[in-house]
This record gives sequence, C-alpha cells and structure tokens, in this order.
Amino acid sequence: MMQENTRDPLAAYRSVNVDGTRRLAEAAASSGVRRLVFLSSVKVMGETSPKGRPWRAGDEPQPADPYGQSKWEAEQALWSVARQTGLEVVVVRPPLVYGPGVRANFLRLMHAVERGWPLPLGLVDNRRSLLALDNLVDLLTVCAHHPDAAGQTFMASDGVDLSTAQLVRAMAAVLGLSPRLWPVPVWLLRLGGTLTGQSATVSRLIDSLQVDIRPTCERLQWQPPVSLQTGLQRMLQSQTP
Repeated sequence: MMQENTRDPLAAYRSVNVDGTRRLAEAAASSGVRRLVFLSSVKVMGETSPKGRPWRAGDEPQPADPYGQSKWEAEQALWSVARQTGLEVVVVRPPLVYGPGVRANFLRLMHAVERGWPLPLGLVDNRRSLLALDNLVDLLTVCAHHPDAAGQTFMASDGVDLSTAQLVRAMAAVLGLSPRLWPVPVWLLRLGGTLTGQSATVSRLIDSLQVDIRPTCERLQWQPPVSLQTGLQRMLQSQTP
C-alpha cells in the first residue's frame, strides 16, 4: 500500500487500483483470457469488525480510507467488465499478510518482541485475522482453476484468529523467548493513541478485525496449508542474514 502523502490520495489510488485494473481486465478479455483473479483487500469492509462477528463476503462494504475505497471501486469495475465481456472474475479479500518481506507494523512488532521490549498489550482481548503469504498463494492458485470460484468473492485468512497479546506470545515462542506483556488497561492505550496522534496505529493493536472463511473453505474444498507457527518461522528465517 502506497504512502498517502499526495494531495489527493484517493485520486492516486483510483488511477492505479481502479483505472489500471479495469484496463487490465479489458485487455485480458480481448486477448481471450478466461479468468482473472483479483487481489482486493479486507479494507473494503472497513477498519474494525464487531467483536465476535467476523465479516462475511456478503456483508455491506464500508471502506474507511482512500485505499479501501479504491479497492471497492476496482471490484465493481471488474464486475462491470465481466458482465460486458464474459470474463470470469474471482475476488479475494485478504487481511494483513505476513511472511518473508513483511514490513510496516507487523515487522515492527516482531522486532519489539525480539529485542525484549515490554509491550503494554497484556489486557488486549481483541481478535485479528491474519494470512500467511504461503496460504495466500495457495488460495489464489485454487481460485485460478476451481470450477466453482468464478463470479465469487472470497474472504481469506489462516483460519485462526488471535488477540494481539496471543500474537505476541506466538512470536515469542517462535523466537524462543518469553514475552514481556504489561497489563495496561485498553482504555488507557486508546487515550494514549489520541493524545499522541497515533489513534489509527493503536486501533490496529486493540480493535478486532475478523473474517469468516468458512464459505471459502466449503465452496473451494480448501484449507490453509500453513500454520501460524510455520508462517512466523518462515518470516523469521527470511529476516536472518
């Protein structure tokens, strides 16, 4: 995802995610390509899901930022091309993808655990869906060939949702370390985010974002082949010189 430092980030995202995707789909259809699998984003649905109520593919999208809005518009553009040309379209909406090459907040959290920094996340009881890179690649491959995938939108994840505290413990276990989790009240974390201008970052740590992959698994006869532990191990190995 690009940095939103342009004067009009929505226009910039639309240029790539909407216009570029539409032109690609039209070119694919005119060249005789039968199916196009589009990698969308869970951000089409919004930033947080109600705790205990994972998002489903049929829920109403409510994108909350320019990136999510552009991905939602790109999906609609693809369905329009599909209707006009007969191109088979499959949409996949992944949450945070981790693995070799991961960056941003996930990598920073891993480094904090690795360095033994105390983290004020011991009382966080949210639920977050994650997706190992290998699981994403496997699902995209299935979507490219499965006869029941055409015309569908699929949610994707590892199938195991964790609290941020549980994720820290899982990272520490892979590193062979003991996690240093401090029991700071969630309301205090949220207040700290507001006072420091880091509300969005804190929200990703303490709020829930879950997706329901049961329809994906049932329709495609698919199960994520890589466990969270294996995914984290492969990510860690990629960071080791």
